[in-house]
Amino acid sequence: MTTGSSSKTFDGQLAVITGGGDGMGRTLAVALAAEGCDVAICDVAAEGMETTVAACRDAAPSVVVSSHICDVSDEAALEAFRDAVLAEHGTDHIDLLFNNAGIGGAGSMVLDERAGWERTFDICWGGVYLGTRVFLPLLMKSESAHIINTSSVNGFWASMGPHHPHTAYSAAKFAVKGFTEALVQDLRLNAPNVAAHVVMPGHIGTGIAVNSAMVRGIDDAELPEAVERGAAFRNNAPTTAESAATIILDGVRNGQWRILVGEDAHILDMSVRAEPDQAYELDFVQRMKEQGVLDQIMAVVES
Repeated sequence: MTTGSSSKTFDGQLAVITGGGDGMGRTLAVALAAEGCDVAICDVAAEGMETTVAACRDAAPSVVVSSHICDVSDEAALEAFRDAVLAEHGTDHIDLLFNNAGIGGAGSMVLDERAGWERTFDICWGGVYLGTRVFLPLLMKSESAHIINTSSVNGFWASMGPHHPHTAYSAAKFAVKGFTEALVQDLRLNAPNVAAHVVMPGHIGTGIAVNSAMVRGIDDAELPEAVERGAAFRNNAPTTAESAATIILDGVRNGQWRILVGEDAHILDMSVRAEPDQAYELDFVQRMKEQGVLDQIMAVVES
């Protein structure tokens, strides 16, 4: 569900996008470049970013696009990324910050190793917090700036179905949602030229499943199965990454602080709000599956 876009354009602005090597990060970068927006992306691997940079330059040869290796859970790495952006783009400010990087996994507080659990949490939540800390002074120098933080439907519903614990990712995404909601008021009072937006996607066709396995480290013997599951997650998604980017950018244009992405996200949001006490019961999950909200995701995680 989207609202009609306003006349706001991102032409001539500078966007910083974490997790820009694939998925929504890539499609956001390309869509922004096509509007005439300069783009600086970061990711933990160079190969995916090369594809993103090439796609941005194909869409808009005149825009300035830069790529940077950066682990968003590392504050020093983010500071180096910030300094490189200022130098390569010849600026003292940025206009858009997309705290988009994330991985999945390490679902159980009981069964999973602490290191893996905290790796997921530190990227999905720590990357948003540190990214905001590091880049906020540059956003405050813009005439009109936006912080766009990627949460998830798991930021208001902490489940992947009744048989799959999802604590690290869900805890991080709840933190992102709450942090951004608090930022809305904080920024209105103390930095009124900067707006905050929280993005809550449903099942989006991205490579997060495979990328998560690679970031966490995976045995060669397990790689084919991980790739197969990742392809199923991407190819069976009801919303493409390209459509998600359009919804997100239109939400920012229209001043929406809360941006749900995908029909499944809208249905799940309304259902959890209507029956919060039932949200983790089997009957609730079954109703969501009957409405097509969870069937594709659960088919992948249960395979």
